[in-house]
Amino acid sequence: MTLHDLYLLSPELSLASLGMVVIILDMVLRRKGVLAAVSVVGLLAPLAFSISLWGDLSGEPDGQMVGIFNTLVVDKFSLFFKFLVMGIVALVVMSSVEYVSRLRQFQGEYYGLMLFSASGMMLLAATTDLISTYVALELTTLPLVALAAFLRDSRSTEAGIKFLLLSAMSSAVLLYGMTLTYGFTGTTQLVEIFERLGASLDATVPFGSHALFLGVIMIVAGFGFKIAAVPFQMWVPDVYEGAPTPITAYLSVASKAAGFAIILRVFYIGFGEISLDWAALFAVLSAVSMTVGNLVAIAQKNIKRMLAYSTIAHAGFLMVGVASIAARVPVGETTLGPSGVLFYLVAYAVTNLAAFFAIIAISNRTGSDMISSFAGMGRRAPFLAIILAFAIVSLLGIPPTAGFMGKLYMFSAAMKSDLAWLVVVGVVNSAISAYYYLKVIRVMYMVDPEGEEKIHVAYAPQAALYITALGILALGIFPGPLMTVAEKAVAVLFR
Repeated sequence: MTLHDLYLLSPELSLASLGMVVIILDMVLRRKGVLAAVSVVGLLAPLAFSISLWGDLSGEPDGQMVGIFNTLVVDKFSLFFKFLVMGIVALVVMSSVEYVSRLRQFQGEYYGLMLFSASGMMLLAATTDLISTYVALELTTLPLVALAAFLRDSRSTEAGIKFLLLSAMSSAVLLYGMTLTYGFTGTTQLVEIFERLGASLDATVPFGSHALFLGVIMIVAGFGFKIAAVPFQMWVPDVYEGAPTPITAYLSVASKAAGFAIILRVFYIGFGEISLDWAALFAVLSAVSMTVGNLVAIAQKNIKRMLAYSTIAHAGFLMVGVASIAARVPVGETTLGPSGVLFYLVAYAVTNLAAFFAIIAISNRTGSDMISSFAGMGRRAPFLAIILAFAIVSLLGIPPTAGFMGKLYMFSAAMKSDLAWLVVVGVVNSAISAYYYLKVIRVMYMVDPEGEEKIHVAYAPQAALYITALGILALGIFPGPLMTVAEKAVAVLFR
């Protein structure tokens, strides 16, 4: 490994180092509240390295830098996700200040594990080799398993065990699919897979080969678990309910962003020659995920379980964009599909984080995650109720919010890719989701409160709420700048 390789890895290395620093400080400091500040301020180091790498790309003829034996690439696509993950981590840490104060002995481990997982997510978006992809995926998942079980009560322990066992199974399936792909192509490099598939496919067989067909199905299953797509979503409700609420928020957006980052890179770059086949597969998974997620969410009485099924439905909406990238376009142009996925991920991140941050603040006072416990919050906590209602409106996809623009880009991409039937399914599911989303707003504003005590929020979580709420509004009114960045980031997928 050269110094240049270390420079390319500098955001991930500095983030992992920050995690170790936080854990060490936890052992020597008595004031544990400092750990959150160190975690947020320390993100400036990986941020600075990422900005430096972005600037260096302008001097590269092909807009990318490759290192570590061609298993790692730094381009605008990977850097886009590095910035997104760092932003999510900063906001989740800010929202965790009050929640984590009751953990006492394990605050350093809490922040450290979150930072270790984030370093894996950032690495995952930059991998160009199936082996390095698998390693990055495990680095992402294992700290999340520990965080899911962090509360050490019956539900949290159950969440951790389920997450660990099902994650291990999905990883085994994914690894088997990668092995079959390697057996058929003789390489684990994505670019080489693309080149070798072009000369060895049988047009009379689905996916060009029975072995490749099975391999791709298994890879989709492995990644489907990470993004909570049906039928690989069985872990989501219990893990979301049992895990600490800030970790649930982190799982719902950061893990999903990293999952879609590697899906876009692996399938569009590695399996581009069979894009029509896997696009049809993702279109079906999209329709099923949207429908199952929304229908089951209707029956939920716990707001964390409701949002768990909601995130399954939103995985379906995101797969609309994945399915829409199969049709290649002339050189010099781009498609709305992949750039729409990136925009939707940012929009969904600020929206879902705003919802969860409000839920954390309310649940900390009420001691319950049941939807009924949110009764009368319009009077008891008007600020939190407005933020939560605004986030719900965005999740529903009503203008002028980030969620509306995200769905607009997804459906536009589907229409341009002749997937009108998928747009119809998406619109119908958006209407179905109104039932359970608006139920929360009705409870907050039309049901009498259980008490009259006002709910106050500490400064750090309040700042996180303001930032996410402003993000929802800004992306709904001014989507252009982010969409421009997203288009530049996905340009690497069309080479």
